[in-house]
Amino acid sequence: MPKVALFVPCYINDFYPQVALSTLQLLQKQGFEVVYPPNQTCCGQPLLNNGLRDEVVSLAKRFYDKFASFDYVVAPSSSCISTVKHHYHDILPKEKADDITPKVYELCEFLYDVVGIDKLKIDSAFAYRVGLHNSCHSIRELSLGSASELNIPHFSKIKEILQKVKDIEVLEPSRDECCGFGGTFSIQEPEISTIMGKDRIADHKSNDVEFITGVDMSCLMHMDSIAKRDKEDITFIHIAQILNGDTDV
Repeated sequence: MPKVALFVPCYINDFYPQVALSTLQLLQKQGFEVVYPPNQTCCGQPLLNNGLRDEVVSLAKRFYDKFASFDYVVAPSSSCISTVKHHYHDILPKEKADDITPKVYELCEFLYDVVGIDKLKIDSAFAYRVGLHNSCHSIRELSLGSASELNIPHFSKIKEILQKVKDIEVLEPSRDECCGFGGTFSIQEPEISTIMGKDRIADHKSNDVEFITGVDMSCLMHMDSIAKRDKEDITFIHIAQILNGDTDV
């Protein structure tokens, strides 16, 4: 049986541990042996976003040491997985980068490309109108969906997976634009970041959604904070929680 390592991003570990547990249980339901390697740390994305490449070397080496022995590494975050897939080639020695990068997957990427959409074991139900937030990394670096600015046929691996859930109605916004979080961008440019988040929420509201979901809890966290300040009646929930049936609503 293939061994799957669960990589839990920092902000999920600190603020949304239930997302990590939902991911663990969902992978186990697919028949995998899932292991959580202890003492794992940040992938280095915030540092890379600020050009601090040298400071990421030790983190990348630690990531390799923790996860290289597994068949797959899965995380409920497209931005962290994208960091490993697209940036570790410039940080780790070539043989190590070539070894680890093909093993790492965002959760939905793993469910669709490795498990297979027709073999997924999803037994949850969610009878709500749900807006799908397509985060930048998920569609533009991991190709989990078609970016709306490109003249290509529309597709969404994430939506196909969500439609395995009973009674759900999945609605996509008119355009796939950044929510404004962008990691440290939201700290450096808070006014612009907030306006971008408001625009995303307004686009979803036009579809009269009750929930907004996605594969990146960081984006959902950003929009959730804006929605709460504006007293919007919308709930934000990670896709792993919907797929695993962990929806206390």
